Amino acid sequence: MEQAYGAGKAGGAFDPLTFFQQPQTIVRLVCWLFSVVIFGCIANEGYVNRPDEIEEYCIFNRNQNACNYGVGMGTLTFLCSAGFLALDIYFPQISSVKDRKKAVLADIGVSAFWSFMWFVGFCLLANQWQMSKEEDNPLKEGADAARASITFAFFSIFTWGALSLLGLERLKRVSFEEEYNKLFTPNTSSPLV
Repeated sequence: MEQAYGAGKAGGAFDPLTFFQQPQTIVRLVCWLFSVVIFGCIANEGYVNRPDEIEEYCIFNRNQNACNYGVGMGTLTFLCSAGFLALDIYFPQISSVKDRKKAVLADIGVSAFWSFMWFVGFCLLANQWQMSKEEDNPLKEGADAARASITFAFFSIFTWGALSLLGLERLKRVSFEEEYNKLFTPNTSSPLV
């Protein structure tokens, strides 16, 4: 199969089996799943109250910003993963080599950005969880959800980083293909005789 910028030539039929066997698709689905776990854990069990209080506070040291960050980043990475998954499906239909290159560069940049943001999120959540006081949550409600969100934030650093590396490999293939096509395309002008 001929390739251009990491995908088959434009206009080819979509093959779901081949698509779901690609490493970038598998890692992107893992990123998507991690984001669901993170914002799901915090949204469902990330807010607790003392037995004598009515208002609920964030389980991470009663710091609303920590919960807001986790839920916000989880939601945004969920949407971003879904968007780039749709782009990966549509990618073989893009006929312009320049547009394919822009899509690959956007994938690399966005993946590196989210990897950094999850590093910040992991540090924030872990720090706030460490500083939490036992009297703020005497029944230890939501502790497993808090630890799960911290753990999956840590794993998200590496999954988004892996997407960046896979994007770089895709860019290398694309750049090679572009140079190859420039050098070996038939000359349409007639030679001087």
